[in-house]
Amino acid sequence: ALPRSARAVPPLGCLVSRQKHTLPDLPYDYAALEPHINAEIMQLHHSKHHATYVNNLNVVEEKYKEALAKGDVTAQVSLQPALKFNGGGHINHSIFWTNLSPNGGGEPKGELMEAIKRDFGSFANFKEKLTAVSVGVQGSGWGWLGYNKEQGRLQIAACANQDPLQGTTGLIPLLGIDVWEHAYYLQYKNVRPDYLKAIWNVINWENVSSRYATSKK
Repeated sequence: ALPRSARAVPPLGCLVSRQKHTLPDLPYDYAALEPHINAEIMQLHHSKHHATYVNNLNVVEEKYKEALAKGDVTAQVSLQPALKFNGGGHINHSIFWTNLSPNGGGEPKGELMEAIKRDFGSFANFKEKLTAVSVGVQGSGWGWLGYNKEQGRLQIAACANQDPLQGTTGLIPLLGIDVWEHAYYLQYKNVRPDYLKAIWNVINWENVSSRYATSKK
């Protein structure tokens, strides 16, 4: 056998090479969430908006890789906002699509429901609080239900723009509500509360419950 020092070591390029990010398929048709979210919104939101975040994230990561290779810290720092925005947009929307379902709505069951009652008093209280936080986001952003692993409890939070919940607050994302106007304007115009009222009819509680179970491990 060759001595350890003589064994082939993969070049650095192999270590940092990776697959490009891709737009995930929706687990349902664009029209599946009607009448609560119409097909035109879903098609634009997924195939245009989310796709743009994915494409821009791949471009930014290539530039970041070049900056790392050159040891150009200034360039790395200058790319951080675009990485946060487009990376956050990709992370957030990838969660959002799975949080929705044509068979959604109603209330969660099991451990998640027990945790909601423990941390918010009742499901009605929780729904009211997350709705209020989401309606109250100034400009563009997200309302979230997250899991605080350190404290072992659920928390509601708002994030501006495309700031990813875990990367900016440490909370593990369970349920995200997109309150950017592109998520609802074509159907609900500027009446965000009507969109918030409608979205509860398509929340995929099985997905949220699964995320909760995984987050506690």
